[in-house]
Amino acid sequence: MNDFVQAELVSITHTFAAAEMNWSGLESLLSGVNKYSTAFGRIWLSMVFIFRVLVFVVAAQRVWGDESKDFVCNTRQPGCTNVCYDHMFPISHIRLWALQLIFVTCPSLMVIAHVKYREGKDKKYAELHHGSHLYTEPGKKRGGLWWTYLLSLVFKAGFDTSFLFILYHIYHGYDLPRLSKCSLEPCPNTVDCFISRPTEKKIFMLFMVVSSALCIFMCICEMIYLIGKRIAKSVRAQNERVGFAEGQELRNLDQSSSQYRRNDPTLAESQLSLNRREKARPARVTTTLL
Repeated sequence: MNDFVQAELVSITHTFAAAEMNWSGLESLLSGVNKYSTAFGRIWLSMVFIFRVLVFVVAAQRVWGDESKDFVCNTRQPGCTNVCYDHMFPISHIRLWALQLIFVTCPSLMVIAHVKYREGKDKKYAELHHGSHLYTEPGKKRGGLWWTYLLSLVFKAGFDTSFLFILYHIYHGYDLPRLSKCSLEPCPNTVDCFISRPTEKKIFMLFMVVSSALCIFMCICEMIYLIGKRIAKSVRAQNERVGFAEGQELRNLDQSSSQYRRNDPTLAESQLSLNRREKARPARVTTTLL
């Protein structure tokens, strides 16, 4: 009994050590993304690390570690249990989630690669032009970097959605039944098969599905935020250009009218003749009355 407890403690220790190592590796790999992300992107990154990577490494691997060993069917026909297990679990949850995490986190590296490319290009430009820079802030989301960041969000949401669809299609609505019927060859007839800890596995599966759905929601929110901010900025710039053009047109009209007054030689004579008429008009009225 003591040996068994000691072995379990050693296994838990190794699991936590592996989790810490994987956490450090992923954190160092994606730490640059946090500098160039919006508030929604930082929340997404925290959710991926805490609710998906840590849960996957620390807890999920231990829950699904016995799925093949403890899968039992009420038959002794050689090969029947293996065939039924392959039919019920075409791909392991652990391997599917590992692929999902790899595909979901890889698009963030596109942003880091683009920023590094900008920094290298700016460094070469500064060397050739005596200290002047091509980019004021290489990590600011403008131009091509904005499109790269938006494309990474589309990829992340698309990968998460695809894997959720695959999981739903394979396991018939995210369900793990306690009892499964199997009648595939070489089974002699329809046999009953049982998986170990189905309730616990279903809870973990639903937790990972909800975490993926929340990450998709955060990606959509960030896309809406980026596009809305870009549209608002474009509208504001357009209004400023229209206002500037109208002001410039009014200034040009004022300058042309003032120049016309200064250069027209008949303007003073016409004004004098108009004044003489205005003075002569009351005198005529007075003569008529008398």
